[in-house]
Amino acid sequence: MNRVEVKIGNRVLSIETGNLARQADGSALVRYGDTIVLTTVTYKKEKNATFQDFLPLTVDYRELAYAAGKIPGGFFKREGKPRDKEILVSRLIDRSIRPLFPKGFNQDIQVISFLLSFDQENEGDILGIIGASVCLLLSEIPFLKPIAAVRIGKINNKYIINPTIKELEVSTLDLVVSGTKDTPVMLEGDGKEIQPQEIIEAIEIAMEEIRKIIETEERLFGNITKLEVPERVVPEEFEKEVKELIEEKVIQAYQILDRKERQENLRKIREETFNLLKEKYPDCENQIQYVIEEIARKYIRELIINKQKRIDGRTPDEIRPLSCAVSVLPRTHGSALFTRGQTQCLSVVTLGTKSDEQIIDDLEGEGTKRFMLHYNFPPFSTGEIRSLRAPTRREIGHGFLAERAFKYLLPNEEEFPYTIRVVSDILESNGSSSMATVCGATLSLMDAGVPLKKAVAGIAMGLIKENEKYVILTDITGTEDHYGDMDFKIAGTKDGITAIQLDLKIQGIPLKILKEAMDKAQIAHKKILELMAKSIDQPRKSLSSFAPRVFAFQIPKDKIGAVIGTGGKVIRKIIDETNTEIFIEDDGKIIISGPNEEAIEKAKSRILAVVEDIEVGKVYLGEVKKIAPFGVFVEIAPGKEGLCHISQWANYRVKNLANEVKVGDKIFVRVIAIDEMGRIQLSRKTVVINDTKRKS
Repeated sequence: MNRVEVKIGNRVLSIETGNLARQADGSALVRYGDTIVLTTVTYKKEKNATFQDFLPLTVDYRELAYAAGKIPGGFFKREGKPRDKEILVSRLIDRSIRPLFPKGFNQDIQVISFLLSFDQENEGDILGIIGASVCLLLSEIPFLKPIAAVRIGKINNKYIINPTIKELEVSTLDLVVSGTKDTPVMLEGDGKEIQPQEIIEAIEIAMEEIRKIIETEERLFGNITKLEVPERVVPEEFEKEVKELIEEKVIQAYQILDRKERQENLRKIREETFNLLKEKYPDCENQIQYVIEEIARKYIRELIINKQKRIDGRTPDEIRPLSCAVSVLPRTHGSALFTRGQTQCLSVVTLGTKSDEQIIDDLEGEGTKRFMLHYNFPPFSTGEIRSLRAPTRREIGHGFLAERAFKYLLPNEEEFPYTIRVVSDILESNGSSSMATVCGATLSLMDAGVPLKKAVAGIAMGLIKENEKYVILTDITGTEDHYGDMDFKIAGTKDGITAIQLDLKIQGIPLKILKEAMDKAQIAHKKILELMAKSIDQPRKSLSSFAPRVFAFQIPKDKIGAVIGTGGKVIRKIIDETNTEIFIEDDGKIIISGPNEEAIEKAKSRILAVVEDIEVGKVYLGEVKKIAPFGVFVEIAPGKEGLCHISQWANYRVKNLANEVKVGDKIFVRVIAIDEMGRIQLSRKTVVINDTKRKS
């Protein structure tokens, strides 16, 4: 067993190998505080018989319930399919390590991370990234450089290294940075209208800690023989022959602006070439596709680097044509259609009540979520056929990123007591669909009347880098993402950045380029926001007539019991009589939802009547609940009854109260006394006498 440790932030990070999961090709136990993550890596020893030019890498992160001393909920009482959070962390690890595998290596790899212990303070995500790096470098799998990761927060203008879960609740920045010793390779985070320079400062702080962690990792590594990586993906003779046949045709195809037409043209080239070569090179279709990809890659990159021109004719900083429309669906609570080039997003908002909140059962405990943004990527958006199944990892990741963009801009529950769900359906896609989702969501939220603090826009920045020469691209298409070196998604308002996500295909990127990309993105944000404002420039003042009505107000905590009543008797009666839903929170917050304002106002007045202290001398309109020989019991407020003694009924002698009144009658009574036991004494005759005097 080998164990190393280093102090990062306010806690010790330790890495242990050689003790657990020894049948795996690499394993590491990473601990930070009392949070412990076990990461393993295994690979398929047999080489793939069929040609493939991609890396079959699978990453899974799982949070085991026992890590927090919990038993899983539900019927089966065991861990089942991964929760969204586990999928997001799996993607975080995947995106950190994927750029650092050598080209040409295509044996199946699986990385698994288990959260074994959770201290309720430190998340396991960055430990999974560190563990994956250690496992890969301890195994035979070729992995180019060690990496590490840290999280950076910002509280009271001070950067915090690996903030705790509680600290993140008040932090204006939540940024995960993973990188090599030299440069970052992955970013993921959100912020409260953060400026590019602040993000650069946070990355610089992160890189200092990353270097310390990597130096600690290196103390574990010895002389490990790595698997050989083929020098060439396809034979040189075959590649040369195919290029002679199709190079000019492929270049001409990439001069077609319409994506669908271009893809069809390329399909025909591939099919014709295969028919020509299949006798000489059986099963060569995938190799032909690889050569086509390499021709396209070289052509597109040289066009951008040498001529500052893109295949669709745009300059590097130019945004594709934009169009916006709101209220496109008549019966929804808010809707918008956002189109950028050949990427189109239909965004729809639904407003719900407190009962519509999503229940979150995490290791930190159970909670609720009142804002949800769900991203869907149907196959027809790219002209493909695919079974409609559960949301993919990509869909969950893109939806979460877009959701983070609104984190600091949504109204609080006191201001807008609705549950909000946004659905983004991508109807057409040619790159940057997650950032189109941010734009579409802004428009639909405003159309629904949600009082957003500011409008948000999103843009995806790309990069072509050849040695020291580089070109940053604004608003990349799918082709530029595929053949480029960077996909840097940036969402923000006119005043700052609210969410970022960086994915690279190269082994790191200088901070100078990141800063330049963020500056260009902010210029693009302002242009997009100006166009969006022409469709709708502020939230609508009123909600859709089809949306439910919700009202929230506060009562004293010591009055909660009176509103609920014995066994819930009082609150159930108010709900039944007013046809509303009423939620009472522990701090005294009351949330009422109903079909219209009239029903809500009626329920509110009934609750306020319960909360109001009964005053001696005050007249109340009450309801007769029971008639006894000695008096009448009258409910003067929900759950509050008093006795009007027979002597206080009228200014004449009453022989039988049943002849005077019946149960259910509404009568005016005055409170004449409240005894030491809280019993209320009422009088009707003083009200009647006074009323008679006023009439005379």
